[in-house]
Amino acid sequence: MSKKAVVLLSGGLDSATVAAIAHAEGYELHALSFEYGQRHKVELDRAKQVAAHMGIKDHRIARIDLGVFGGSALTADIDVPKDRNDSEIASGIPITYVPARNTIFLSFALGFAEVIGAQDLFIGVNALDYSGYPDCRPEFVEAFQTLANLATKAGVEGIAPFKIHAPLMEMTKADIITKGTALGVDYGLTSSCYDPGPDGRACGHCDSCQLRLKGFEEAGFKDPVPYAS
Repeated sequence: MSKKAVVLLSGGLDSATVAAIAHAEGYELHALSFEYGQRHKVELDRAKQVAAHMGIKDHRIARIDLGVFGGSALTADIDVPKDRNDSEIASGIPITYVPARNTIFLSFALGFAEVIGAQDLFIGVNALDYSGYPDCRPEFVEAFQTLANLATKAGVEGIAPFKIHAPLMEMTKADIITKGTALGVDYGLTSSCYDPGPDGRACGHCDSCQLRLKGFEEAGFKDPVPYAS
């Protein structure tokens, strides 16, 4: 009998790859996505498509409103930065950072895992080709794993320790795409854009689009998603 795992599934390239990795490792996947007031809600439709494509039968969407706090270009009326060069993307924490987002998402995933009896949580954070988010670093994942085993009934009673898996942590975007392609991920179903058009087409100019396009180019593959320009 396969072990259960909760995978955070945003509908983006990274989370789709993580789901494929967890599936290949023999886990029974339970996917969790969030409608959190993000401007790029098209990712939720993509998450549903990715889950269906991978045969994930239990896919839940939690609805929370991080827009009530704002403070990010993804949840407030703030322009998404466009056409930044590599050094600008790699410098500092950008305005697209959503305060405490991964802490909140993993907290929900932890509650979900405890209810269904899963000890393994998968998240697609990455510390190499990313936009400088503090909650994408190995220190964060390690600290949250410690918290998970201190703050839950399952952890306190010692039923089984929780493990936070971040298999993409030390991979470049090109490495991620190569790995996912080998595992049969259909990247045409995913969306990474922070500021997609009304038709869902990627802008091609935000940090996330630029990192994605660079990754496909370096991996030697063509990005299958349509771009506005």
